[in-house]
Amino acid sequence: MNKDLIIVGSGLGGLSAALRMAVKGYNVTILEKYHKAGGRLNQFSEGGFTFDLGPSFMSMTYEFDQFFKDCGIENPLKMKSLDPLYKVNFRGNNKFFNITKDIDKLAAEFAGIENNFKEKAEKYLLKAGQFFHDTENIVVKQNFDNLFDYFLKISKVPLKHLPYLNKKLWNLLDETFDSMEVKVIFSLVAFFLGSTPFKTPSIYSLLNYTEFKHNGYWLVEGGMYTIVEEIIKALNKYNVKIIYNTEIVSVNQDSGKVTSVIDSKGKEWKAGNFIINADAASFRGEILKRKNYSNDKLDKMEWSLAPLTIYLGIKGKIKNLYHHNYFLGNNFPEYAKNIFSSSSIPSKPYYYVNMSSYTDPLCAPDNCENLFILCPVPDLRFKSDWTDKELIADDIISDLSERIGHDIDKNTIFKKILTPEDWGAMFNLYKGSGLGLSHKMMQVGGFRPSNKDESYTNLFYVGASTTPGTGLPMVLISSKLVTERILNEH
Repeated sequence: MNKDLIIVGSGLGGLSAALRMAVKGYNVTILEKYHKAGGRLNQFSEGGFTFDLGPSFMSMTYEFDQFFKDCGIENPLKMKSLDPLYKVNFRGNNKFFNITKDIDKLAAEFAGIENNFKEKAEKYLLKAGQFFHDTENIVVKQNFDNLFDYFLKISKVPLKHLPYLNKKLWNLLDETFDSMEVKVIFSLVAFFLGSTPFKTPSIYSLLNYTEFKHNGYWLVEGGMYTIVEEIIKALNKYNVKIIYNTEIVSVNQDSGKVTSVIDSKGKEWKAGNFIINADAASFRGEILKRKNYSNDKLDKMEWSLAPLTIYLGIKGKIKNLYHHNYFLGNNFPEYAKNIFSSSSIPSKPYYYVNMSSYTDPLCAPDNCENLFILCPVPDLRFKSDWTDKELIADDIISDLSERIGHDIDKNTIFKKILTPEDWGAMFNLYKGSGLGLSHKMMQVGGFRPSNKDESYTNLFYVGASTTPGTGLPMVLISSKLVTERILNEH
C-alpha cells in the first residue's frame, strides 16, 4: 500500500489531518500557496505589534484536547476562558453591554430592557442545549456516504427538534425576546458562521448554548497562532514537510485515481492519496472543472460574508475596549438583510474589534494597543471594486474613535487594510468569501460538498467548506472524519 500522502493547503484542517495521518505511519507532504502555514489562522507582526490575521477566539476547546489525545500528545496549548465574553455598543447609546456567561449578571445588564430575561434565556438555552447534545454525535461527528445515508442518520434525531429545521434564527429569537437589543446580541452567533440571523437556520441557536452554558469563549496564551506553531512542532517529529509558495493548478488522473497534482511552476507531485484543504466547492469547479461546480453554479450558491479587515497599532492605552467588542447600529434588520448583496458599503457600518493587547501586553509596545477590526462586507460577486477601502476604513475608525473616546487616527502608528480581493488572493477564497459556503439547510450535512471526491477514489477534502462546517473545532472534527475515511478505505 502506498502511504505517500499529499495535502494541499496548510490551514488548521490540513495541519491536523497531516498529524493524524503521520502518527498512523503515512509519509506526509503539505503544499501551501502562502508563505506561512495556518491559512486564515495566521499571524503577522509589524513595528512591535503582533496581530491575529483571522480567528481571534475559540469555543469547544475540548475538541483540541481530543485531537491531541488522538495523536498521542498531551495538549500543549495553554488556554484562558473569557468572561465577560465580549462587549456590545449600539450607536447613539453610551452604554456598553458586558455579555457574560453568568445569567444573573446578564439579567442585570438587561434590567429595564427585557422583562423576565433570566426565565426567557434559561428556557431558550435549555432547548438549544438539548438540540446540541441530541445531534452532536448523530450529525456533526459522522461521515455520510450519500443523501440516503444522511437522511437515515438524521432520522434518529428526536422529533421534538423538527420545528428548528424550518425556522430562521431571527424568528426564533423574535418569539423568545421582546427587546431589539437582546435579540441582536443573541443573533451575533450567526456572524460567526459568516451569515446573518435572517438566513441562518434556528438550529444554530446551539451556538448560544456553547457560548453561555457549554464551554464559552477562550483565548490561547501567546496568541491564536500558537495553535499552528504547536502542531508544526509535532509534525516535525514525524518529518512532515511543508512546501511554501506552491500553488496547485491542475491534477493528473488515471483509472479513477489522481496520480499527481501540478503546481503553477509545472512541477508534478505524486502520492498514493491526496487531501485538499482548499475550498471543497471551488476546487471541484476551478481545478477539476466539474460541471456541477461551474462558475455560474458556484455564484448561485450561498456564500459566507467577505471580510474587510483593518489592523492598527495605536499609541496610548484605550480604556473602553475589552478583548472582544461589537459596535452596532440601530437599524439591524434592514442593515443585515442588505449588507451582503450590496454594491456599496453604507456609512457607519457594523463591525467587530479585537484588542488582544488587553489580555496579552506582549502584542504591542509599552503604552500601546493593537486593534484588529473586522467589518462584514459583500463578496466580489456584488462589490468587485475596493479602491474605496481607505474611505471605508476611515469611516469606521472615525466612528470607533467617537464611541470609545480615543482619537485613533491621531495616534495611529501602524495601519494595514485587507479587502475581499486580498483575502481571496492570499488563500484562494472563492470571491473573497471569508468562511466558504454558508450554513443554510441545503448546504449542511449531506448537502455540503463531501469530504470524499465523487469521481476519484483517492481524493479527499478537509476544512470549513466540507463536513461538518465552519469554526476551529468543526475543522478539527473535519480532519478526524476525513482521516477515518482514508484509513477505512485504504
